[in-house]
Amino acid sequence: MTGAASQMTEYLPVILPLVWAAILALAVFLYVLLGGYDLGLGVLFPLAPSHKDRDAMMNSVAPFWDGNETWLVLGGGGLLAAFPLAYSVMLPALYLPIIVMLIGLILRGVAFEFRFKSERYRWTWDLAFTLGSMLAALTQGAIMGAFVQGFAVTDNRFSGGAFDWLTPFSVLTAAALLSGYVLLSAGWLIMKGDEALREWAYGIAFSALAAVATFIVIFSVWTPFLHPEIAARWFTPANMVMLSPVPLATAASVVALWRSLKLRQRYMPFLLGVALFMLCYTGLAVSLFPFIIPPDITIWQAAAAPDSQLFMLYGAIPLLPIILGYTAYSYYVFWEASEHDAYH
Repeated sequence: MTGAASQMTEYLPVILPLVWAAILALAVFLYVLLGGYDLGLGVLFPLAPSHKDRDAMMNSVAPFWDGNETWLVLGGGGLLAAFPLAYSVMLPALYLPIIVMLIGLILRGVAFEFRFKSERYRWTWDLAFTLGSMLAALTQGAIMGAFVQGFAVTDNRFSGGAFDWLTPFSVLTAAALLSGYVLLSAGWLIMKGDEALREWAYGIAFSALAAVATFIVIFSVWTPFLHPEIAARWFTPANMVMLSPVPLATAASVVALWRSLKLRQRYMPFLLGVALFMLCYTGLAVSLFPFIIPPDITIWQAAAAPDSQLFMLYGAIPLLPIILGYTAYSYYVFWEASEHDAYH
């Protein structure tokens, strides 16, 4: 037993960073997914056919929207605790877009609560809701683009400027993520809206899908040229065969989503949108692993001490199922109610 325990301890510095990287990847994906349709709803808000439809759109997410932020908190807090070196590099590199994102989230949160209580100035809260949603969505996309491009690092410290994150690539990723959020939101409205709102959402979904498909092609060509490691990962002959299911499944999901919209299916557009996000996220993970600060710092180099990661894991193991269970239960309880009830 002593030998087995000693051997396990020896492997902890290798295993624990992988476990925590998986936890953080799950938290980020769930935030992008659950927060994505919510933010996309705010972007579509001023385009809604009527005031009644705007109320219906907001009611459809009222029971869920604030719970979605749980995953953002988990991702940010987990990064600080499990990978402090990565946090110390990313925070100064992305300070400005993170602040703008938080301002956007605060603005839309306040607008969400106040628009139902204001009659005369409701239009101002509608505008704040849209502006906050767009700020949050665009800065999240820019942060993702800057992360993929990598940061200037010298002696394990960020050595770039305050606006290094703002590049043509990050601007394009901002537009791409915004389009993806709109696609998710349209799929959500197709599930949750009445017949007239669904028909409007179908039209939005077609346009968003065309934009998303275009961006997927652009990034599939552009991303491998950012770092030699990414190009080698995808274009080595053996890897091309092994990884080919990811782009093939992505293309199949785009076609299936387009067909589900043509057939006016109610649930498949959202589910296929989720699948499309998952596949794009998988492709990104394949491209960047094992770097947490591309292309300089790996998850093992950035990891906290094994004892610290193990201590935090004791809390994360029971906490994650509780959060997942609560999230699933809240969707189950409020699913029908959110379609008809107003939340004031």
